Amino acid sequence: MKKFLLTGILISVAMLNAWALVSLDDFLNRKEVKEVRVLKNESAFERVLEVMIEQPVDHRNPDGETFSQRIYISHVDPSKPVVMITAGYDSRYYYTSEITTALKCNQVMVEHRYFGRSRPDSIQWQYLDTWQAASDHHRIVKMFKELYPEQWISTGISKGGQTVMYHSYYYPEDVDVRVPYVAPLNFGQEDERIYSFLEQVGTPRERRKIKRFQKMALKFQEQYLPAFKEFSEEKGYTYHLAGGVEKAYEYCVLEYSFAYWQWGYVSMNLIPGRRSSPEEVIAHMNRVGGFDYFSDESIIELRPFFYQALSEMGYYGYELDAFEKYLKHVDNPVFTFTLTEEMEIPFNEELSVELQQYVTEDAENFIYIYGEYDTWSATAVSHTGATNSKIYIKEGGSHRTRINNMPEEQKAEVYSTLESFLE
Repeated sequence: MKKFLLTGILISVAMLNAWALVSLDDFLNRKEVKEVRVLKNESAFERVLEVMIEQPVDHRNPDGETFSQRIYISHVDPSKPVVMITAGYDSRYYYTSEITTALKCNQVMVEHRYFGRSRPDSIQWQYLDTWQAASDHHRIVKMFKELYPEQWISTGISKGGQTVMYHSYYYPEDVDVRVPYVAPLNFGQEDERIYSFLEQVGTPRERRKIKRFQKMALKFQEQYLPAFKEFSEEKGYTYHLAGGVEKAYEYCVLEYSFAYWQWGYVSMNLIPGRRSSPEEVIAHMNRVGGFDYFSDESIIELRPFFYQALSEMGYYGYELDAFEKYLKHVDNPVFTFTLTEEMEIPFNEELSVELQQYVTEDAENFIYIYGEYDTWSATAVSHTGATNSKIYIKEGGSHRTRINNMPEEQKAEVYSTLESFLE
């Protein structure tokens, strides 16, 4: 029996739209819909719903084990387009895409399999791959097109943007336009293009100051470790999976340069020196990179992400040459420590090559959004070959780059391209 959790207002009966095969209420009565919860409405939408949809764990065996996948429906009018957000991770925090706002249209936001509420009762890691996830999205598109038959735009941020690319690679006819934000296309568990990027990004002065800070934090780590331990204890962070608190500290220092450019939270002038107290150094490091990333709690929560990164999507490690004489604990910077033995499988090198070939030779109607200083731009889609797809890079932008925080002229060009792809 379907379980309807209604808060706020009751679901009303909507008139069948001339363009749609079903009404929203009819759609919610499908057998695949297992749970519906009405969220606080926004003025832009008629209704906002959190819905659990039944999905096969293995799409090659549709009659086998199933799980429920969380989807948010922001409903305006079936005669309007729909923006599908592929979350990439859990989607406990619903949001409205800037593209949805610009088009005043419907939105479907999909939580990624194995994250958040979208987890099978028993975790079988072999079914967490890009094809299975793309098949989730394909099935959702096929199902929702009965309700929203007009144009579809898929979009996502970071890993969600990667998910957009994989979905289109496996099911190129599903949507009309794709807008991945700050999405890398990595070639290996440790894509070394990251290291070349970090040697060139910003100004020489900025790079020198960052490296000096990292060397200082490692050389004098005995002075900073007590403050690191105290900070971690206050936050409830433990680091057994990373190899202990001392090893986790070194990981956090090595992560500093990647995170500094990825997020752009602080300016060069705020980087501490030797005169700063240990507490100031530790607070700054956490502000830039976030110590929780190496904590047991975070690693366990993000294991589905690490599994995907280390098996298919690719990731990074750390260039150690400049720091080796200061390191006391870290010897293998690749993130395999985040996985259990049963999760470790060889990286699928062919898939990234095939995806690269797809985006440069076949992928039409893509709009790639990147930030110039974002470390993940090191492995960005760098050219679109003979396709009509476009790449837009915000000057000085970080991983927080969005269309609406681009310069006005560039923002107008992006929306103009989007409009042309929808014609």
